[in-house]
Amino acid sequence: MTIHIGAQPGQIAETVLMPGDPLRAKWAAETFLSDVEQVNTVRGMGGYTGQWNGHRVSIQGSGMGMPSLSIYANELIRDFGAKTLIRIGSCGAMQPHVGLRDLVLAMTASSLSTPSSGLMRDVNFAPSADWSLLHAAVHTAEARGAKFHVGGIYSSDTFYDERPDLNEQMVRHGTLAVEMEAAELYTVAARHGARALAVLTVSDHLQTGEALPSADRESSFGEMVEIALTAAFK
Repeated sequence: MTIHIGAQPGQIAETVLMPGDPLRAKWAAETFLSDVEQVNTVRGMGGYTGQWNGHRVSIQGSGMGMPSLSIYANELIRDFGAKTLIRIGSCGAMQPHVGLRDLVLAMTASSLSTPSSGLMRDVNFAPSADWSLLHAAVHTAEARGAKFHVGGIYSSDTFYDERPDLNEQMVRHGTLAVEMEAAELYTVAARHGARALAVLTVSDHLQTGEALPSADRESSFGEMVEIALTAAFK
């Protein structure tokens, strides 16, 4: 048990999927896992452990933004022995060729800063995905015939962004999408020798203003979860 995760020793699997929304964690656990046990209720941030195709898996909500994600990722790795952490969540497309419901496999994650930035005052650290996970996710997405994109994303500190100039530069430099957590996940995992990947579903588009209705988001996110689970055990 830690300050933010009330699980007992042995209740967290070595492979953890991390959606931001605790309700999405509950939905994913009930939809894709069998023999599910709720292992965390602290601060309403649900965590669940169950079985997927004979493999033990935990799904733990991370909250919004890098500071919240950092808390859960650190505790999962240091205190519960998690070795593979995969963020599953939504993102906003930044390129014209990236459409709603497309998948984005984040190879790198740029940011203005992360909670870990203070450790590297003199270095602009480049957070990147674990190659074995990214490679497995690409092959899984190809086998499923999914529409996906691989490349760099932007992890923003703010949801209501008022820096159109910065977004323009992200687009200019080929950034596929924006979200709020992956850069810190990749950094924490690298620091502790764990594997990390972000598998994201495009829920809205910064250039066109398109957005998935709330009712459509849950049904559109199933493929993302299945790809993440398959990649974790390839």
